[in-house]
Amino acid sequence: MSSSTPPVPPLPEQPAAEAARTPQPPTGATQTSSGAAVDPDDTGVPTSLKGGLDDIGRGFFSALFDVSFRTFITRRLASVFYIVGLIVIAIGFLVYFVTGLVNGIRLLQFNVGGGVSLLVATVVLVPLATFLAIIVLRFVIEAVVALIAIAENTERTAQHTER
Repeated sequence: MSSSTPPVPPLPEQPAAEAARTPQPPTGATQTSSGAAVDPDDTGVPTSLKGGLDDIGRGFFSALFDVSFRTFITRRLASVFYIVGLIVIAIGFLVYFVTGLVNGIRLLQFNVGGGVSLLVATVVLVPLATFLAIIVLRFVIEAVVALIAIAENTERTAQHTER
């Protein structure tokens, strides 16, 4: 065991008390004539919607045919996928519900117990399966959107850390 001391990090250019007295604008922020920073928020989170929503019409087709996959369109289309998925689930619900009711009523003529069982199963299981399908659809779309957001944020972080 060696008792060597760890390396000491370099000291800042000015003491903390002096740095606290002199207001510094955030990186990339501009100052007004009075010296106050225009954007006191240094989180890097955009404060306007410009870019994401504006790109839907203008850069959508260029992103769609980007063979290098540097631009993601999934976040822009997530709501469209969700609405289309809900419509498909609603159509499936109607088809299975009506078919189950019609077949249950038909089966009542030949087997009363089987017909009642099919009617009860249709009334209970089809709405339950529809509800679960909506939950799974939402989970899948949220997972894909979160994965794309992680990829975009990682790329942005990598760009800001390169020197």
